[in-house]
Amino acid sequence: MSPIEDWWAAGERVELPLRGVARGVFVRRMGSGPSMTLLHGFPSSSHDWAKAAPALAEQHALLMPDFLGFGASEKPTDHDYSIHEQADLVEALWERERVAATVLVAHDYAVSVTQELLARRAEGALEVELVSAHLLNGGLYPDLHRPQPIQTALLDPEQGPQISSNMSEELMVAALRPTFAEDFDAAGDSVDIWRAMSHGGGGIVVHRLIRYITDRETHADRWVTALETTDVPLAFVWGMLDPVSGAHMAERIRERLPKSPFLALDDVAHWPPLEAPDRVAAAILGA
Repeated sequence: MSPIEDWWAAGERVELPLRGVARGVFVRRMGSGPSMTLLHGFPSSSHDWAKAAPALAEQHALLMPDFLGFGASEKPTDHDYSIHEQADLVEALWERERVAATVLVAHDYAVSVTQELLARRAEGALEVELVSAHLLNGGLYPDLHRPQPIQTALLDPEQGPQISSNMSEELMVAALRPTFAEDFDAAGDSVDIWRAMSHGGGGIVVHRLIRYITDRETHADRWVTALETTDVPLAFVWGMLDPVSGAHMAERIRERLPKSPFLALDDVAHWPPLEAPDRVAAAILGA
């Protein structure tokens, strides 16, 4: 089996209630100790954490789901995916697992899910205590987010479905290449991301998943306010070479949240958990 297939074999698919429908959601658990929830980015899966997880699992009980529409989770085809629903998924998983308090770690797409969870906490609507939140390369400030050309094309009502149906491993690997540091061998990780996206026919929903970019624009005020006013301790681990949310996003974070620990990874691009897992794990455990 491939590494990602081994990952799936070691986890399970659980049933979670989401907006009145029971959905199959993949979850991988590792380690023991205080809870830590790790949330992945687009268009990949929880397997993004596979390299950093062993070190984190020495001190924490890890909970790593695949979001709805991603990886080995259910991928409904005629469905309006949203960041709010993915936040519902996280809350439903916490309830199922009886999580009362957790450290939250989020990359890329998942930083928006985290911002929604922070907003719910500010409203007094979040039952789980967030011990801290560690955020990695994501569009925290939508006005600074620089989507890749394929992401912009996927948003187009006509082009998007066509790209989804015609997507192949070769095209996906090529599209991902600019998001990794030039000297990083991304071949294996890119293939795993393709396998996660295409698992169970997932390629046909990627144009629906990409609508998170619109979600970010619509809810920008809510999510930016939640980020900048939360009482949850925040820390950042950031790949500065990221063309999507790299140094330009880091500048805004440092300006607006100067007291939050910020680790700049100057030789890393969009995928710190894949490109620099040891440094990511050390930063999370040490902050």
